[in-house]
Amino acid sequence: MILHIYTIIHVIISLVGIFTGLVVLLGMLSGKHLDGWTKWFLITTVLTSVTGFFFPFHGFTPAIGVGIISLLVLAVAIYARYPCQLAGHWRWIYVVTAVIALYFNVFVAVVQVFEKVPALKVMAPTQTEPPFKVTQLVVLALFVVLGIIAAIRFRPEPYDLNLKDTEERRN
Repeated sequence: MILHIYTIIHVIISLVGIFTGLVVLLGMLSGKHLDGWTKWFLITTVLTSVTGFFFPFHGFTPAIGVGIISLLVLAVAIYARYPCQLAGHWRWIYVVTAVIALYFNVFVAVVQVFEKVPALKVMAPTQTEPPFKVTQLVVLALFVVLGIIAAIRFRPEPYDLNLKDTEERRN
């Protein structure tokens, strides 16, 4: 019973992470920072990986590997976004790592959908069949393309010269 509730909480956090991540990605594609959405995307995506480690498991699994890599990628994204404030090369590093973190969440969601939806489970019972592989390949290709476009379009917000002038006049 407790594991079932924990699973529901984990899934909700994961879905919020995916949703907020898609909003952030759309913001990047349109050159917007969306600071509030970004904060919640990073928090829920970290929580998704962390809560994933508390499921019962025996030995090292692919899910654990994805969780470890995701947390490493998220650490770089958070560092690039906050302490480095997207300065210089940290802008594209942030975009790439944020898109990779979102991709990992979507990758796992596709795995879960193929595992839980009966019609898809019949099509790919071991997840080595072509429908599963093609779906994951299409998702990967989509994220690569969107990540490249986001890295090109997402720029630091322009410095407000009026704000600088106002601050200088105050001093």
